[in-house]
Amino acid sequence: MEYVALGKTNLLVSRTAFGAESLDCREIESFGDAADEKACAIVHQAYAGGMNFFDTSHSKPNCESRLGAALHGIRHNVILATKTSGQSLREIRHDLEESLMALESDTLDLFQLENPLMVPRENGMDGIYQELVSLKQKGVVKHIGIATDNYDIARETVECGLYEVVQFPFSMISPDSVRSLVKLCQEKEIGCIASQPLNGGVVNNIPLAFGFLHQFENVVPVWGTHTQEELQQILFFNSHPPVVDESFESEVKKIQDFFN
Repeated sequence: MEYVALGKTNLLVSRTAFGAESLDCREIESFGDAADEKACAIVHQAYAGGMNFFDTSHSKPNCESRLGAALHGIRHNVILATKTSGQSLREIRHDLEESLMALESDTLDLFQLENPLMVPRENGMDGIYQELVSLKQKGVVKHIGIATDNYDIARETVECGLYEVVQFPFSMISPDSVRSLVKLCQEKEIGCIASQPLNGGVVNNIPLAFGFLHQFENVVPVWGTHTQEELQQILFFNSHPPVVDESFESEVKKIQDFFN
């Protein structure tokens, strides 16, 4: 497994990261009473494969709880991130408290605002940015970021320089504007997390999707796997990245042309 610095943070994360928001997917829930055990097995498989960066969200409380249970005993060896979609101080504080309990942790390595309506700034009347700074000073969270599906919010997050990490959808069918955002993250040393590397399941060619994203050295994709077989495939390509040659690029272009 290759490990990279996440922007200017001191977090050395696995370049292939685990998206835990899929731990309540249909495939896992199909195991019924054994669903919790199956989720735990997938997390342990990821950890054994070298993944040390696990990302989830308070919007998926069952996923947080399953991730927290699965990381019991190895929490100190992993980098843990979650998000809040709270739009007020009260909501953010409430979400954070519940997330820490669900994840069975006293601290978060990365705490992200999820799809905020605007980018909270210094001295903002909502007090949100000041609260995030206070949480860092207290050691409750180590680093802060914004996760968003909105390109303008993502770009403003990078340009304002107040946040250490930005997370946004990035896959091989993303528009050129997203690639420019990736480049801007690299220039400003902002951690760049790619959500939806398979575009929410629209892309089903894992080798092409993996090889495409692997070209961007500053990008850390979070792979939300539904089965152990799918995770094993991702881990395989992590160890054996697809060769990016003319044939590879031709196949990628066919898919891009089809969707765009």
